[in-house]
Amino acid sequence: MTITAVIVLFSVFWFIILFIILPLNVTTQKDVENIVPGTAPSSPVKSNLKKKFYITTIITLLVWVPTCFGINFFMP
Repeated sequence: MTITAVIVLFSVFWFIILFIILPLNVTTQKDVENIVPGTAPSSPVKSNLKKKFYITTIITLLVWVPTCFGINFFMP
């Protein structure tokens, strides 16, 4: 695998896993009954993006490393 393929594969995995992780553990304004005027009731109160980015990166590494190994090992 070329370095470009490795980076693209990591990026694709990272974004797919991010979109899976984003809706987990979200507390909306409607849940806490404190809706700020001009925002949607489904807006998150605290998004925890930094934590979700770390979790996404760790899970991506756990998926990406075996995938790269498998591609390099089984596909000459």
